[in-house]
Amino acid sequence: MRRTETPVGTAHPTEVTRRQFFGHSATGIGTAALASLLATDFATASPSQAGKNPTGRAKRMIYLFMHGGPAQMELFDYKPTLWKQHGTELPASVRGDQRLTGMTSGQKTLPIAAPQQFTFKQHGNSGAWISDLMPRLAGVADDICFVKSLHTEAINHDPAVTLLQTGHQQPGRPSFGAWTSYGIGSENADLPGFVVLLSDGSAARPADPLYARLWGTGFLPSSHQGVNFRKSGDPVLYLSNPAGIDAATRRRMLDGIAKLNHKQFTTYGDPEIETRIAQYEMAYRMQTSVPELTDLSGETEATLELYGEDARRPGTFAANCLLARRLAERDVRFIQLYHRGWDQHYNLPSDIRQQCQDVDRACAALITDLKQRGLLDETLIVWGGEFGRTAYSQGRLTATDYGRDHHGRCFTMWLAGGGIKPGISYGTTDEYCYNIVENPVHVHDLNATMLHCLGIDHERLTFRFQGRDYRLTDVHGDVVQEILA
Repeated sequence: MRRTETPVGTAHPTEVTRRQFFGHSATGIGTAALASLLATDFATASPSQAGKNPTGRAKRMIYLFMHGGPAQMELFDYKPTLWKQHGTELPASVRGDQRLTGMTSGQKTLPIAAPQQFTFKQHGNSGAWISDLMPRLAGVADDICFVKSLHTEAINHDPAVTLLQTGHQQPGRPSFGAWTSYGIGSENADLPGFVVLLSDGSAARPADPLYARLWGTGFLPSSHQGVNFRKSGDPVLYLSNPAGIDAATRRRMLDGIAKLNHKQFTTYGDPEIETRIAQYEMAYRMQTSVPELTDLSGETEATLELYGEDARRPGTFAANCLLARRLAERDVRFIQLYHRGWDQHYNLPSDIRQQCQDVDRACAALITDLKQRGLLDETLIVWGGEFGRTAYSQGRLTATDYGRDHHGRCFTMWLAGGGIKPGISYGTTDEYCYNIVENPVHVHDLNATMLHCLGIDHERLTFRFQGRDYRLTDVHGDVVQEILA
């Protein structure tokens, strides 16, 4: 594993920048730089010990991002009061001075909407409350930590997603996956260290935009960019050789381009030139590794059945979960899945059922599959969206239909695997599922905790840019010790 040091400014063409120096010293001072970011017991381990992850921390992460904001009170945060007061006005004392989006700020009434078409039960030895929308996930409840007290100050999609993924509401910062790649590198030389997979939900929703900057590097070296695998055709553009070009010809072309690039690097000393050389070489190796990765013919029928019929259709959430497991097996460091369709301002009862049918079986299968293969303890899985939904109905409330607006004051995410205590629920919201009353967890706290599970001190993983040391958690964040294994 490696960490590239930060630049301190523009180097003279004949000088070597600090980033280059540490990058070239990956087995010497570069390793020491990495060790300073990690806990002592992990940093002092030999390479073979580090490969076995002796501390029990995660070696990799699979981030299941539910784009649009799942309604926490329909899924995991059981509130009987919502049924008792269904249709009544949300008390002004509960709402307080919270700002609302333009979609409900003009409503004359804010009627409480109970998830009346869904039932809740407690599951497992942990007694976790899970609705009947997630029956498969309920079967692995004892492997999961539910955090019910997440909160964010962002109330619209793009700022909220950007904050959760980059630590800042405005674009321009590196993504979580890029920070992870920068901090601890990759253990697979033939695949990218950061892979992104996209799927569309079954709910009939306009496609909310997912910008490539959400898996971008910002001001970090571009070698840490997430690689988005496509749903059809070549998973990565231009992976296949064009007609008339064989592997030997491609190799000669790359060697010639590398010589030209090395000449440019000698003249200008720009580290991005070295990045380009490395990316060309990675692309060449991916011509073999990616087809092998995406070929599911070696998977057993039992495994395919575990993930469900959708796993046989490329681009579905289930297929991406199976692909995520295959990437985890190959030591890809950070695997990001985005699943669209959770922005349920209307038709929530029907749409959320479809969304849950998309993800329930595959999420449970991913946990089970990794556990069966001995990979769950070293793989951190995170599930959730950018915020929650309001306890009151957006628009007209009827016996069969309602919607919910954005709600940043409280929402639920769950974590499982590497470094996380299983079978617990953390944090408590009020009886209306509107405010946090115990153990609040801000987005920065969540990010600090996830980095900790990967063996990284969030306060020390920094990059100097335009005269300032930046980090994923900015100047905030505390590791949530209570949810750590």
